[in-house]
Amino acid sequence: MSFTNGNSFADRQAAAAKARKALAEKFLSNAKYDPSDPAVVEREARRKAILEARALREVERAKRRAEAAAAEAARKAAEEAARQEQLRVEALQREAEAQRLREEEERLEYEKKLERDARYAARKERKTKKKSVAERWG
Repeated sequence: MSFTNGNSFADRQAAAAKARKALAEKFLSNAKYDPSDPAVVEREARRKAILEARALREVERAKRRAEAAAAEAARKAAEEAARQEQLRVEALQREAEAQRLREEEERLEYEKKLERDARYAARKERKTKKKSVAERWG
């Protein structure tokens, strides 16, 4: 591969060295950090103001998050209290229904006992009162 524009290795090396020297001069020409420089002071003041504003926003966000968490906890506590109250009411209703069923069962048992006693009494009455032949036939 031949280079038609006449760049030899030495030419390329010299160009690279020249570019490195120009870059170094550009870097060294920049002023050193001077804390008393008004531009530096202004830039640091802006950065400080930004950081303070960021910290204030973070505090506000944390405060809003805490308020939201407290509101959520209060809402959950209220829901849980309502749920517990509903469970208590349902338990009372179940107990009342069970009591009503027990009373109904006791009433039915008492009625069955009365019917049974009436049958026994009627049977006893029939046994004690023997009918004569004429009464039996007619």
